[in-house]
Amino acid sequence: PAGSKSIVFSFIGMEKQTIAFTGQTTINVTLTSTAQALDEYIVVAFGTAKKGAFTGSATQINAEKLELRPITNVSSAIEGASAGIQVTSGNGQPGGGQDIRIRGFGSVNASSAPLYVIDGVPFAGYISDINMTDVESVTVLKDAASTALYGNKAANGVVMITTKKGKKGKGEMSVNISQGFTTRSISEYDRVDPMDYYVLNWEAIRNQRVYTAVPDPAANQYATDNLITRLGYNITNIPNNQVVGTDGLINPSASILPGYSDLDWQKELMRTGSRKNYDVSYQGGNETTDYYVSMSYLDEIGYTIMSDYERFSGRINVNTQPKDWFKTGLNISGTSTSAEQAYQASSTAYVNPFFFTRRMGPIYPVYLHNPATGEFILDAYGEKIYDLGNMADLGGATRPSGASPGRMVIAETLWNRDTDKATNLSAKTYLDIYFLKDFKFTVNASLDKRNYYNINFDNKIVGDGAPAGRGGRTSSIRSTINFNQLLNYNKTFGEHTVAALIGHENYDYEYNYFTGFRQGLIVDGNTELINFTTTNDISSYTDTYRTEGYLARLEYDYMQKYYVSGSFRRDGSSRFYTDNRWGNFWSASGAWRLDQENFIKQFSMINLLKLRTSYGQVGNDALNSYYPYQALYSLGYNNGLEPGIWQTSLPALDLVWESNNSFDVALEFGLFNKLMGSLEFYHKISDNLLFAVPLPTSTGSDNINKNIGTMFNRGFEISLEYDVIKTENLKWNIATNLTTVHNEFTKLPQEEIISGSKKFMVGQSRYDYWLTDWYGVDPTDGAALYYANLTTATTGIRIIGSDTLTTASNNAKYHYAGTAIPDFFGSVTNTVTYKQFELNFMFTYQVGGDILDYNYAGIMSAGNYGAAIHTDMLNRWQNPGDVTDVPRMDAGQIANFDATSDRWLIDGSFLALRQLQLSYNLPSQLAANWGVKRARAYVSGENLMMLNARKGMDVQQNFDGTTSNAYTPSRVLTFGLNVTL
Repeated sequence: PAGSKSIVFSFIGMEKQTIAFTGQTTINVTLTSTAQALDEYIVVAFGTAKKGAFTGSATQINAEKLELRPITNVSSAIEGASAGIQVTSGNGQPGGGQDIRIRGFGSVNASSAPLYVIDGVPFAGYISDINMTDVESVTVLKDAASTALYGNKAANGVVMITTKKGKKGKGEMSVNISQGFTTRSISEYDRVDPMDYYVLNWEAIRNQRVYTAVPDPAANQYATDNLITRLGYNITNIPNNQVVGTDGLINPSASILPGYSDLDWQKELMRTGSRKNYDVSYQGGNETTDYYVSMSYLDEIGYTIMSDYERFSGRINVNTQPKDWFKTGLNISGTSTSAEQAYQASSTAYVNPFFFTRRMGPIYPVYLHNPATGEFILDAYGEKIYDLGNMADLGGATRPSGASPGRMVIAETLWNRDTDKATNLSAKTYLDIYFLKDFKFTVNASLDKRNYYNINFDNKIVGDGAPAGRGGRTSSIRSTINFNQLLNYNKTFGEHTVAALIGHENYDYEYNYFTGFRQGLIVDGNTELINFTTTNDISSYTDTYRTEGYLARLEYDYMQKYYVSGSFRRDGSSRFYTDNRWGNFWSASGAWRLDQENFIKQFSMINLLKLRTSYGQVGNDALNSYYPYQALYSLGYNNGLEPGIWQTSLPALDLVWESNNSFDVALEFGLFNKLMGSLEFYHKISDNLLFAVPLPTSTGSDNINKNIGTMFNRGFEISLEYDVIKTENLKWNIATNLTTVHNEFTKLPQEEIISGSKKFMVGQSRYDYWLTDWYGVDPTDGAALYYANLTTATTGIRIIGSDTLTTASNNAKYHYAGTAIPDFFGSVTNTVTYKQFELNFMFTYQVGGDILDYNYAGIMSAGNYGAAIHTDMLNRWQNPGDVTDVPRMDAGQIANFDATSDRWLIDGSFLALRQLQLSYNLPSQLAANWGVKRARAYVSGENLMMLNARKGMDVQQNFDGTTSNAYTPSRVLTFGLNVTL
């Protein structure tokens, strides 16, 4: 105003600035953050809450942060965003996502995955169907205070996804275009070259004859004469009996014939993939109505042949308030996807391209060659012929068993088909009625429907479909209906504020499944089931599941300093017998804003100081069956034409909910207008754990389900955010978090339960390894040694010093050998802004924990003829007195050499550059001159680097610490442009 001496600038979440006014026309102001940022709202169960008033533990990722990463799956946005969240590396298959665990592992046989809630409605579908451009925010609820209102299914935390809606004002259109390129993010394990391969296999042959009951003094000559006989292929210019001399060295004149340019199988399977994403949205609104409309197209081609993913999606979100007392809206989205799978099948299936190529020895070509010249053998059309490894009739050789004779993963990947097609429709509507000034009654109704169709075909030339060819079709329909009614009350009385909620909710799930399988292809080129002669299998089933819940919440604050909250939910689930169907879940929490107290306000460096705590109980009914309390039977145990069944489980009428009892205490702080953070301790007890208790065959059943078991997870979470530099043109912010998890059983149905590489016992964790105890290598003869089980060991006994050892792995002693759970894990994110440029990069890390690397063990064989060999085998024992941790090559000792033991454990620590992005925001004046509101160009990278203890190992593949031959995660480089008109 005229005559003012100063101007006061203020903004929510920022510190006020008073600037002297002397008549100037330009004033530059930089506002700094304050604890008022806690006045921002976050999405919570059945509503929103102010950060400052919220008494639970939650992390929200807003649209501003989501837009910084051109990701296609919500799970990617969650990684590194908050303490307490652990994720797997995910599947590189286009359209794949990552598994998430919040504050440890809540169950053993039931699911430990969080509950996904989209726009307030539990979601049972695939989050990969959600278009990230439509997402306004993602909130992760971690403690009982924040999750208890979702009592059933919320024991493992809740991930809340809120989609965008229109904003008041003139309509605006946003266009997002991005082009990405995908490659493999984790390189392959190191494996020996052909020349070393011949030498190592020579040793395997020779040592098998030397270290037998009757040693063969002519073993060297025998190995030289029979090397190619064992391996089948000689790709050198040297005669078969001269490739490796009797001295065990490669013939110095040996070289690979020039025609063998196709020895790298992975090169034949891999390519540079691509990712194209195009989004258009239009949004706006007036005083009574807002709207948001979007369309999106995603086309992703994987770096492995025959792997791709295509998604069309659209959304319409309209909200209107024609009367002060009435508001309604409709949010409809549709998604259509089509995906060609890379035919992974199981980890060790012949059609799994990662397994097949990883295990293939380096002397076996992809195509058929003339053994004498190395030249390609061509078919009648002049095309190269795939070498199936058993094609002697065409001049080829036969691969040994370790190189999968008769199989050809490249041809099978190209000629087979595994296509998924899906259509997903989601619709939600609501009615808000406001009455008596402080009351609001809400009715929400939603429908999710997903139709899935799979086309499967195995060719008749090579593989599982040969020689007749076979095909299958699988179809499913999944429908969920959610209906709730909520009554909210909110009233402020002077310095007192009371908020109350009561509600009722129904959830209805139905899954219809049908599959058919036929063989005997009639006409080539037609994979429809009518084009096959014989029906092998046809099956269908329907699963149904219902829940009903009653809920209530009461919140109170005094002077915006003292906050208390309590919630209660009573849930019934169709998974349990009628008498035990209902469970009661609750929470109590409180917070104290110390920074609002006078004795704290005197310290100007303290911008925020908040203490909060909570305790509560949440349920888990996500068991391994929709009917765990019922007696279940398996069909197909027929005797000729007489039908037969087998009772797989006895009725368990006393089965009840698994429950999660959670305690949480945290201190949130802000200092010097630069540092924000929180220190948090949590302790979760998972009680009434479900176990399938084995039964003797005499009972006529396999098992019975019982609630016998208790386990806890506890740990600390640290989150820090610091403004290193904050000037008008240059800003640098660092955010970091760290989490610890300690998991332990306190009660089990029996003394011990062995589950694969783990053993459950009281005092141990869910993921503690139970493995044979590896000793090392005997320097006298290179034998693999294990600590002996003194009660059972009778063969292969050796005494070294005071240790009783055995060369027979089946006589080895088992012991606890580490854990897959890390000591701590977290992330570090940097955001640097200089004028119109912004650089963001995030590192994720893990310290501690062990990986049981099955993939590595599979290529560390002592003589599996035909199989690839890791370069670590070059460090094997060769002569008496050699000190090494790699036993001798010996084809007669493969079982003892390869045995699963703690030998294959390796440190699981890692550091990964998960994301990096550089963007440029067009200056507002220049944008206006070009007729646009905003414009941003960027280049981004995902999964750029991983440092760990072994090249080729995917440290984050599974929470249980094991590795398998899965589709390795993709590295994605993206160029993009966002324009708002």
